Amino acid sequence: MNLDFERVTKKYGRRLAVSDVSFSLSPGKIYGILGPNGSGKSTTLKMLAGLAFPTSGAVRMGDCAVSRNMLFRTAYLTEHDMFSARTTVGDMLTFYHSQFPDFQLEKAHNLLTEMNLSAKQKIKELSKGSRGRLKIVLALSRKASVILLDEPFSGLDPAVRESIVNSLVSYIDFDSQIVVIATHEIGEIETLLDEVMVFIKGKIAERREVEEIREQEGMSVLQWYRSVMQAHEIEKGDSNWKRY
Repeated sequence: MNLDFERVTKKYGRRLAVSDVSFSLSPGKIYGILGPNGSGKSTTLKMLAGLAFPTSGAVRMGDCAVSRNMLFRTAYLTEHDMFSARTTVGDMLTFYHSQFPDFQLEKAHNLLTEMNLSAKQKIKELSKGSRGRLKIVLALSRKASVILLDEPFSGLDPAVRESIVNSLVSYIDFDSQIVVIATHEIGEIETLLDEVMVFIKGKIAERREVEEIREQEGMSVLQWYRSVMQAHEIEKGDSNWKRY
């Protein structure tokens, strides 16, 4: 079942976050949403998850409009930390199991071991990197139709990032799940990606298959992304693309 954006525009007051965007996502692929801060990546993920709604246009899962109930079919990893400091890692697993019927406890405990976490650890004593690993465990332990990861590598060291990439490959069901990763840490995940979209100022500037980029352009995804940013920013007379 596809997940579709149909001419979606999203405004927050007078600020335009996403502008007339259309795309379709299918199971069996890992999609990368790339772009600088403020380009519309996080807003797009929130609308896919049913946490925000279009000002105009529609977001659909199959024939149904996406609503708040989409959260029961979506594992959404936000870049923000929402944990209660008084709980333990085990408490979080128990809470997620009580809230989401598709949460798999055995899978969660296996992932804890891979991520070098203990169920007995207190949330308040975890480092930022360990809290990031816990968010990955909670997201990947659900047998959800859609997995949305917003900046999953934020604040994590390279060794931890590698273990997360390995877990993504091992624990995703490519036959039935749609996976979307919004990030600017392109080098870490480009080996995972099947298709990429570059957002610039709320619009899709480019969308390409990863193999097509490598074969036709002779570039890595990161090199291609930089060339896209350069081309679009030069058109606008702005050289700040080099920051990304």
